[in-house]
Amino acid sequence: MLLRKLSVMVLGLALSAGGCVSCVTQPGVTPKASPPAIAAAGSNTPPASVDQTVLARHVHALAVDFFPRSIDAPAKLEAAGDYVLSQMRAAGATPRVQGVEVNGTSYRNIVASFGPSEGALLVIGAHYDSRSDTPGADDNASGVAALLELARLLAAAPPPQPAELVAYTLEEPPYFRTNSMGSFWHARELRRQGRSVRLMVSLEMIGFFRDEAKSQRYPEGGFAALYPDQGNFIALVGPFRDFGLMRDVKGVFMGASDLPVESINAPASVRGIDFSDHLNYWRFGMPAIMVTDTAFMRNPNYHARGDTPETLDYVRMAKVVRALHALAMCP
Repeated sequence: MLLRKLSVMVLGLALSAGGCVSCVTQPGVTPKASPPAIAAAGSNTPPASVDQTVLARHVHALAVDFFPRSIDAPAKLEAAGDYVLSQMRAAGATPRVQGVEVNGTSYRNIVASFGPSEGALLVIGAHYDSRSDTPGADDNASGVAALLELARLLAAAPPPQPAELVAYTLEEPPYFRTNSMGSFWHARELRRQGRSVRLMVSLEMIGFFRDEAKSQRYPEGGFAALYPDQGNFIALVGPFRDFGLMRDVKGVFMGASDLPVESINAPASVRGIDFSDHLNYWRFGMPAIMVTDTAFMRNPNYHARGDTPETLDYVRMAKVVRALHALAMCP
């Protein structure tokens, strides 16, 4: 509690100084033009484009057909993994299964690789499990749907740099923040292999948007003075040490579409900063950020039965996927 109070005090002091605000919010970033393959609407038809109807189909399958895909329903969780595996293959990828052993039970991550075999790796991951009491459309069928659409795009035109798309198991409680998380197993494998990681991107709820005033909340009062009160943006979340990397990623996202992009570099003591799979890559010293619609700070259906496919905005969700594809295609 003392540490939290101190962090809030430090944050308040930082926000009172204009120079320090830039360390938190990343203002003044120049948008970076997207690769021609995903040119903005109004230009010539691109050879590859994000399909929002496919995103909706994936979300519906995961949230409805495999409900509840949780630790309490192992058959549904296994079926959800089968779906991800089959859809990766249908997209043209060649995925592999990474075993995750927990208390004598076998689970699995689904991993698909694209681009060159050598070089610093870009990892984009999302957990496919959900809590037992929620369909988990936003949390996190939205992130997995993005992975599957990215797999289709990257299989059609491989990226110039090595990239891995990873669907993780066991992100939700009771295994959250434990070594049983699928993302811990993947990060540890990369460390044991001595693999250089350029960046890990965790997709954690990317489909819920609202334009109404005061539809966005924040973990600390000071943030409301710096960020919009409308929940109509996608957020990039990272630690202070990845300040420069965050600016690069934000520029790519801003250049990929007209979707507003907000960013924050802050300590893990700020609530929500490390609330997903990226935390395990931090544990191994790897650069990692979270891409999110801010979860419970915006979505009233978080971890509830109301987190259903029809509550998501697939138009804006497709813009997030377009930005992720641009990031993967950047040299």
